[in-house]
Amino acid sequence: MAVEKVILVKPRGFCAGVEMAVETVERALERHGAPIYVFHEIVHNQHVVRDFVNRGVRFVQSINGVPARAKLIFSAHGISPNVWQQAKEKRLEIIIDATCPLVEKVHREVRKFAAQGYWIILVGHEQHDEIVGTSGEAPERIRIVANVDEANRVEIPDPEKVAVLTQTTLSVDDTRDIADALKRRFPKLVTTAKDDICYATQNRQDAVKQLAREVEVVFVIGSRNSENSNQLRKVAEAQGIHGYLIDDHHAIDPNWLNGVRRIGITSGASAPERLVQDAAEFFRLKGAEITHLGVTEENIHFALPREVTEIS
Repeated sequence: MAVEKVILVKPRGFCAGVEMAVETVERALERHGAPIYVFHEIVHNQHVVRDFVNRGVRFVQSINGVPARAKLIFSAHGISPNVWQQAKEKRLEIIIDATCPLVEKVHREVRKFAAQGYWIILVGHEQHDEIVGTSGEAPERIRIVANVDEANRVEIPDPEKVAVLTQTTLSVDDTRDIADALKRRFPKLVTTAKDDICYATQNRQDAVKQLAREVEVVFVIGSRNSENSNQLRKVAEAQGIHGYLIDDHHAIDPNWLNGVRRIGITSGASAPERLVQDAAEFFRLKGAEITHLGVTEENIHFALPREVTEIS
């Protein structure tokens, strides 16, 4: 292996919403003990999920999987009003909502536009937990599009009254192309005052664009069901270099490194920093120099749910 230099880019890794969600589960375990039930994966990372499973957290895909009088946490991706109602009818001991505030913002926008009589085009992937939860706010008034082709084909009952909202973890560039296609079809299209794509998603994508100028290969540490991690790989490849999405350094194929001297490492917003450090150590032990590239500083933090902060 001829890798001479490894550049770790910042920002990377946990965003404020993930930090809040993961800490919520940690506090709930400390306060209430196992088992704790979580609706969907708390964040999309297999290492985080596996660690919590080993400590007594049970991840479920349906409220039917939660027994009466259990302790339940809603994941960072948000849930629909229907799921909320199902949980309340279960008479659970405690319900804690760890929805990312930036996802909740999109939920509020859906409710606002629906109340004003708009048809809502929601840009995102139909099966993603975030889109499932968001679309549940007004399913009869929402149309989901995932790409430019679908944007060009979507049918709206009233083309004069259309609003567009976005999954928070998408590619900034791809979303811009979809929005442009929608604007051509619906000249009166209404958008929000501020982009729905979250600050962390955009910052990490911008950082990868900078990183790609310095390296031949970019490794994105993150799980395959992490949308923002997948987008980071796509951003790297859009810059004309190889990008690989890996769960950790054990997944690196030596063939990817043939003839490569400079690599970059980043991580998705739900990937623990220890995985980045393990990867850096893997290359350091093989003689590579480890350096750093800082693009943007982040200092955003979200408050924990009161259920895990109030003094009993």
